[in-house]
Amino acid sequence: MGIRNYLIEGVSGTGKTSVCHELRRRGCHSIDGDTELAYKGDPKTGEPVDRPAHENETDSVAWVHEHQIWDVDKVKSVVADQRNAMSFLCGGSRNFSNFIDLFDGVFVLDVDLDTLNRRLTGRPEDEFGGRPRERELIVRLHATKEDIPKYGVVIDATAPLECVVDEILEKCN
Repeated sequence: MGIRNYLIEGVSGTGKTSVCHELRRRGCHSIDGDTELAYKGDPKTGEPVDRPAHENETDSVAWVHEHQIWDVDKVKSVVADQRNAMSFLCGGSRNFSNFIDLFDGVFVLDVDLDTLNRRLTGRPEDEFGGRPRERELIVRLHATKEDIPKYGVVIDATAPLECVVDEILEKCN
């Protein structure tokens, strides 16, 4: 990854993927953890798990969210690779506590509830947050902040994307 490594977190809909793409556009080394590192696994052991049958959609949505984890060994390997001056790992993981101490800094993207709802409403149904039950979970997580790092630098992600990335890069220097 990089000599200095940063984690970019936040609830679904706050802009982690967009920030990752903008960082790449600017020539920064960034990894979309949700597509490049994520799998369904036990957050405690890291063992892959199969999705069980659920009696209702609410339980199914909660299960999917709770078992979205990253491979800790892959994260360690990426962080150990120091070919880049700075690297960014962007996305959400339920097991971030197993690797958060590897990062030089953590940024938590945050938006107001209206912005979050607007972004989620525009998602296709095949993307997490695109269905009503998923949006309900995300809104609850937004309110409780239970699944995001507690000590990250909060970034107002309601600003234009370019400004959000400018702020992150400024805080890295």
